[in-house]
Amino acid sequence: MTGFDLFRTTDDHEALRAVVRELAEERIAPHAAEVDERAEFPKHAYDALVAADFHAPHVPESHGGAGADALATCIVIEEVARVCASSSLIPAVNKLGSLPLVLAGSEEVKQRYLPPLASGQAAFSYALSEREAGSDTASMRCRATPDGDGWVLDGQKSWISNAGFSEYYTVLAVTDPDGPRGSNISAFVVEKSDPGFSFGAKEKKLGIKGSPTRELLFDRVRIPGDRIVGEPGEGLKIALRTLDHTRVTIAAQAVGIAQGALDHALAYVRERRQFGKRIADFQGIQFMLADMAMAVETARQMVYAAAAKSERGDADLSFFGAAAKCHASDVAMRVTTDAVQLLGGYGYTQDFPLERMMRDAKITQIYEGTNQIQRVVMARHLLK
Repeated sequence: MTGFDLFRTTDDHEALRAVVRELAEERIAPHAAEVDERAEFPKHAYDALVAADFHAPHVPESHGGAGADALATCIVIEEVARVCASSSLIPAVNKLGSLPLVLAGSEEVKQRYLPPLASGQAAFSYALSEREAGSDTASMRCRATPDGDGWVLDGQKSWISNAGFSEYYTVLAVTDPDGPRGSNISAFVVEKSDPGFSFGAKEKKLGIKGSPTRELLFDRVRIPGDRIVGEPGEGLKIALRTLDHTRVTIAAQAVGIAQGALDHALAYVRERRQFGKRIADFQGIQFMLADMAMAVETARQMVYAAAAKSERGDADLSFFGAAAKCHASDVAMRVTTDAVQLLGGYGYTQDFPLERMMRDAKITQIYEGTNQIQRVVMARHLLK
């Protein structure tokens, strides 16, 4: 395979893009501002995505899903994020929450939890971070204690996307307090209805307000032994392997946000007139637009290359996943900021979606590993 073939989209990929874009513009975009203003989960978007089988396209056909490849899943997320970042977290978080099962779960666990996800009956979230264990995930304190043929879970998880809406949660917890750091953590599926499992208040956030972010609280939650994902002690390894793949989807979200901002800025500068001509005719504006478009396209190509590596499971995926997420999110922040600037005072108002896109872009530099952590991941790969 040559470099040029590495991430070429097929006709099917482009047909998918057209379908998702139409759905997003007709069913999701009209509600995006209201979702942000009210900080409400975009149920209309969820229903539209479920009806089109775009809510969790990564689920394998063998478990009732669409079986979309990594690039197709990125295209779905990118196109939804182009109009509403909160709604794009529906397929993104479903993949993040359930990918540990796809990668390492027993067939029994997969058959129990993936079909309801694929059908839209249930959503999936991912619970790794804690108040004192953000970038340093191995320092987590949430504990699962052996109890007969099961486990008892105590502790909390922080900053969990779509918490309260999702029915299922992949939760990482320490199962061997005296074991080696990082090799003493296991992964479990927790169900929303489990006794002793509750949620903290919704976080009041800068952006992605339509995706509820809450703490998970565990007070002696009993987990049957058959809900473990992978083997005991393999949880952190599974969690980090998951992030290698799902950082690519966050990169796709960032590209979508940036593209949406560029689209709105282009439409505005074509119509806005100052000093007797369109502001699009001023060379200073043209240079800004060219730089924005160049940044978006380089980010997109990096995301698609990383998606191809995710699909193949290449050995250098950890580098490319981190690089795509880091670069694309930095691009999203820069492009949305420039788009606000191009609209001047209008860009700073809620009459246009640019200020929302700028606020939404910021989180892509933070979640699924800050961009400082992405640079650590890349450097470790280079130096090993």
